[in-house]
Amino acid sequence: MSNPDRLWPALLLSILAGLVLTLVPLPGWAQPWRPSWLALVVIYWLMYEPQRVGLLAAWLVGLMLDTLRGVLLGQHALALTVVAFLSMQLHLRVRVFPIAQQTATVFMLVALYEFLLFWVDGVTGEPGSDWRRWLSVPGSAAFWPLVSSALHRIRQARDTSRTV
Repeated sequence: MSNPDRLWPALLLSILAGLVLTLVPLPGWAQPWRPSWLALVVIYWLMYEPQRVGLLAAWLVGLMLDTLRGVLLGQHALALTVVAFLSMQLHLRVRVFPIAQQTATVFMLVALYEFLLFWVDGVTGEPGSDWRRWLSVPGSAAFWPLVSSALHRIRQARDTSRTV
């Protein structure tokens, strides 16, 4: 059983890294391909530590993103919470999948995340975006193996340091 006190620094640092990667400027051609970093981080932690990271954490991360981006308060919070709920429901199955199947599942979860953001924009009368909005879905799926591997290493280092 892992020590919950050692989880929080890794969790907070990964969320901070996701926020920074979300806000760092990219060249114009790369902007549409920007992965949904915070969605990837939330999906990871809810698949591998669902007993310690829950829907409230996903909602709070979404509110932070809403605040930093200056969009409708609750937009990302809603989308991340729905994706977090599905991640929790699927966590026992998905975390034993090979990385290719995990990537396909993450592709679908991030597509749902983007659809929910698109839907909220439509309901609130925000100007519609073009098809390039959806390029972040394959961009996110492409980075899933890297994000998953990096966070696995952090979790393993945390668990190894606990036993020493």
